[in-house]
Amino acid sequence: MDEPGEPLLGLENFFDEDVDLENLPLEDVFEQLNTSQSGLSSADAAERLKLFGANRLEEKRENKIIKFLSFMWNPLSWVMEAAAVMALVLANGGSQGTDWEDFLGIVCLLIINSTISFIEENNAGDAAAALMARLALKTKVLRDEQWQELDASTLVPGDIISIRLGDIVPADARLLEGDPLKIDQSALTGESLPVTKRTGDIVFTGSTCKHGEIEAVVIATGIHSFFGKAAHLVDSTEVVGHFQKVLTSIGNFCICSIAIGAIVEVIIMFPIQHRSYRDGINNVLVLLIGGIPIAMPTVLSVTLAIGSHHLSQQGAITKRMTAIEEMAGMDVLCCDKTGTLTLNHLTVDKNLIEVFSREMDREMIILLAARASRVENQDAIDMAIINMLADPKEARSSITEVHFLPFNPVDKRTAITYVDSDGNWFRVSKGAPEQILSLCYNKDDISEKVQLIIDRFAERGLRSLAVAYQEVPEKSKHGHGGPWVFCGLLPLFDPPRHDSADTIRRALDLGVCVKMITGDHLAIAKETGRRLGMGTNMYPSASLFGRHGDGGGAAVPVEELVEKADGFAGVFPEHKYEIVRMIQGGGGHVCGMTGDGVNDAPALKKADIGIAVSDATDAARGAADIVLTEPGLSVIVSAVLTSRAIFQRMKNYTIYAVSITIRIVIGFVLLASIWEYDFPPFMVLIIAILNDGTIMTISKDRVKPSPSPDSWKLNEIFAAGVVIGTYLALVTVLFYWTVTRTTFFESHFKVRSLKQNSDEISSAMYLQVSIISQALIFVTRSQGLSFLERPGALLICAFILAQLVATLIAVYATISFASISAIGWGWAGVIWLYSLVFYAPLDLIKIAVRYTLSGEAWNLLFDRKERLRRQRAAAGDQVAALPSSSSSTTEGAFRSSPQQRMAAYADRGASQATGRNRQISE
Repeated sequence: MDEPGEPLLGLENFFDEDVDLENLPLEDVFEQLNTSQSGLSSADAAERLKLFGANRLEEKRENKIIKFLSFMWNPLSWVMEAAAVMALVLANGGSQGTDWEDFLGIVCLLIINSTISFIEENNAGDAAAALMARLALKTKVLRDEQWQELDASTLVPGDIISIRLGDIVPADARLLEGDPLKIDQSALTGESLPVTKRTGDIVFTGSTCKHGEIEAVVIATGIHSFFGKAAHLVDSTEVVGHFQKVLTSIGNFCICSIAIGAIVEVIIMFPIQHRSYRDGINNVLVLLIGGIPIAMPTVLSVTLAIGSHHLSQQGAITKRMTAIEEMAGMDVLCCDKTGTLTLNHLTVDKNLIEVFSREMDREMIILLAARASRVENQDAIDMAIINMLADPKEARSSITEVHFLPFNPVDKRTAITYVDSDGNWFRVSKGAPEQILSLCYNKDDISEKVQLIIDRFAERGLRSLAVAYQEVPEKSKHGHGGPWVFCGLLPLFDPPRHDSADTIRRALDLGVCVKMITGDHLAIAKETGRRLGMGTNMYPSASLFGRHGDGGGAAVPVEELVEKADGFAGVFPEHKYEIVRMIQGGGGHVCGMTGDGVNDAPALKKADIGIAVSDATDAARGAADIVLTEPGLSVIVSAVLTSRAIFQRMKNYTIYAVSITIRIVIGFVLLASIWEYDFPPFMVLIIAILNDGTIMTISKDRVKPSPSPDSWKLNEIFAAGVVIGTYLALVTVLFYWTVTRTTFFESHFKVRSLKQNSDEISSAMYLQVSIISQALIFVTRSQGLSFLERPGALLICAFILAQLVATLIAVYATISFASISAIGWGWAGVIWLYSLVFYAPLDLIKIAVRYTLSGEAWNLLFDRKERLRRQRAAAGDQVAALPSSSSSTTEGAFRSSPQQRMAAYADRGASQATGRNRQISE
């Protein structure tokens, strides 16, 4: 065989139909790829990378012009484009020419919105690419005869890679010598069950290792892989998500409102008032231009993109942008204990080790456990055991390793088969006590003693690790061996994170119930729950679901127990999916789920928000919606707060948009119908353009996150918008009546009359509409009284700048084609004062609407902190009164259940479920 590094075959030879790397004998594969089992050199790999390209699929490059124009292709833009056509084609009657000013103004408005959308989406795309680069697939590669962790994109044909449990296969490869793998290739072939792959078999890019560990030689990468070729044959499918449905519902509401207003206006103006054709067109243009929330898609998309960037800075990378809105509504979080609530830094107290074999001492127990541990790529348990040795090399000294069985979440143990210096064969296994005990010949004799010791350890918050060995007289790694001998139990201590207790209290204050999920013993789960203040109402999963998910014969419905539980112990991976399903179905909760292993993937996909923790496997990351880059629960709680702030910004804008639509429709239809007043369409355009600049800043506004889980309540958005919009419309109508039909302003503020000059009236109306329209954002952005919640500096500056321009136009501008004339500073001051007076009741109207719909909004006027402090104190008294029983039976768990707390939680769940039922369907 040629040595690696010699001249490489050409690309055409590698992928010629006559060179079938998938079916050639492995020896021939190595020869064809000019490689060996010691891998490639870095220099050779670099040359091959130039030849084959990066190990990634080709990205479709979108035409920039088409992408820019696509922002003008949506229902809201269609209405504006229809208005532009009306201005150009239809508005040339009544002895007047084509309305070029309005046409050009509408086109400018469309271009401004498209430009902002184009720039912000490009920025968001670059930010998203940077975030996803942090999640780039890593793989173990043998380069320069050393194992290295490299980006999968650098793989080339001829590389030797290591495939382990939970890994996503990074390239098409042929398996080398080793135990069979279980490979999930459902994403490629549709097979629902994992398939067994043995030495010489091919594994495809994108499949997942469900069991086992082996080395493989890469035969195809990137677009030349099976997955890459298949990807060229299919087009991506557009999926309309919940967020898009919400946008569509709000857009349709606004369009329908404008359509109704236009129909009413046309009926009144032509058959009844017999107005001119051009007046009718102008009035319809006012409704179309002023009523359509043209900036809505841009504002909401930019808000999500900026929010996603903020989340990444906190250690939470969002793979799916709309997961942010689901995170905002999350009210139940199923959380792993190890590594999330605890440090996952295990220590062993040597003095507490229990020895069961007379032929051994504690030193021997530690040595056997070390032999059943990895010496490289260690997990937390292996590291804790190896570190107990005086010299880590002792773990493999004087023995020859024949076979190593890595840990998997089903068997919950590791094992090593080795030959000692005398040529004797042994097999040692360490793992979960119940699994190790089930192997042993004398399990019936020692099981009671083992359980007592486990319980004693558990009462102190210590996990138990069992060790056993057997002789292998067959002298084969496949030999069944002699009887297993139970050697001893080691106590493992995994201390809680210093911030876990406070973080759990914060989560409860935010309306998020944290449920612990652990594979540990029930007593350990209870002790951890007691220490963290999350309750001791824990259930053993075997008692709830049975060994086969049959419900275990529990007297109380399993769904009710899951609903009320503080956590679950002895959990197997298949139980997690069932727990999530029951939480979602029973109380209608929005459920989050943390996970790290390949077997957690189904539960992560099932959950509303799948969260892969910082050290998760590739498979878990692939299934999750959010990937954490920092350990601990505090990252998740911070992400919840940030998500709620992001969601609040989006909801604030939608209420604002609906209010403005209703205000324009009702206000100008009444003015045209009652007094035959025609507001100039061009000035509505000016208002819309100034509003756009101000509204864009809402994506970075300082907002107060909701104190409870949030969600799209369209009935609240529409009701608030209709009521507030109607109020603002009446304020504008009252202003017009006061200016044109009374002398109130002239007599009280000594300003000149505007009654005889329609252009001056239009200037005054323009300034009043502009001020109150933009000021409304300060009302909708706040939960309580707007003057008590300070907005962001950017929003304040944008508002001041926009209204300075609007005021200067009204004070000084005389534009004949826009039908406005300067009104001076006196009238400008009067209009500002009038707007401020009628701005004041808006907060009370907003709160009254929310109170009417939910009965809860008045709470926003009181000090919530004091009530929450009393609630926490009461909950603490209930927890303190609980018995500290560590019984492993379900009945014991019932006795320790804090019933009052769970009843309150169930009530809250029912309330939230009822609220959610009133959302999108309404």
